[in-house]
Amino acid sequence: MAQLLKLQDYVSRYETDLSRYPSQFIRLKKQQWLKIKQAWETGVPSQSNSVEIDSVPEEEKRFRSLKKLFKRKTNAIEIPIEAYEENKTPQDKEEDFEFSTPLHVQTETELKQSFLDHLLLFQLKWASSTVMEKSFVDRRFYIDERLKHFLQRFPDNYFLFYEPIFLLKKAPVELDVLLLTPTEIWCLTFIEQSNQAAYLGENQHFWKMKVRDKEKKVLNPVMAVNRMEKIVKQIFQLYEVALPIRKAIVSRNGFIDYPDVAGDIAILDQRTYGEWFERARKTPSPIKMMQIRAAKSLLEYGQTTSFQRPNWESE
Repeated sequence: MAQLLKLQDYVSRYETDLSRYPSQFIRLKKQQWLKIKQAWETGVPSQSNSVEIDSVPEEEKRFRSLKKLFKRKTNAIEIPIEAYEENKTPQDKEEDFEFSTPLHVQTETELKQSFLDHLLLFQLKWASSTVMEKSFVDRRFYIDERLKHFLQRFPDNYFLFYEPIFLLKKAPVELDVLLLTPTEIWCLTFIEQSNQAAYLGENQHFWKMKVRDKEKKVLNPVMAVNRMEKIVKQIFQLYEVALPIRKAIVSRNGFIDYPDVAGDIAILDQRTYGEWFERARKTPSPIKMMQIRAAKSLLEYGQTTSFQRPNWESE
């Protein structure tokens, strides 16, 4: 599951400690999956599916008493309830994953999908809150098919910047999608307005989109993807990041006909996206230091809009 480092202008806990959270996410995910799978195979919910990092004995005692607040269900994976969160320290809130075991699913494939669907909620939580701050999340992101696709279908060593808003020369600039892999970064812009649409590329301000017997104009996506590349290149040069920058125009549900496409732009439509996708998700490399440096440089320019949590503010 790819890691969501930045979502629009929301505060992200990856901004607070990028050296810690990527590896912690991978570790917590693996630990939780093994516990849930074991409980599902035996048909007995585990006593505790929570994972705590660096707990001290005093905290463990407190957690045991707090677990009584939970009402476990056998047919769902649960998000931590507010009553539990209010009794946790900032460090606890920052680090735990809480799941109950979905014993109702029939196959391991269904179990995995149920686990990933609820893990997606934690991704959104990590990408919109820290211990001290929180951002208001647009509800559309909870049902965003494209966001779900990139998070659930790519591996843990991929970092996603989804519609990030960068602050450049005091002016906010919204990009499309940046997919940061261990070996390169992809600038992706999408034209997926209608299923089975045909997009006719031209070296003009607009392209033509044809759906059956109807035709309309759409903004030329080359401008957006070139702008993303320019911004990323400038940031990478400033922070001495040595990673290849790739560009692609994507239409997973349509077809793109652009004879004059530049050689440095990949066209990923219904005919070619699947091959690119399978090749991309099989990257064997672990998270690399240059990838972390690239992510830090991009986060430095990310705009953040958030508010301080009232309970911590009063303390």
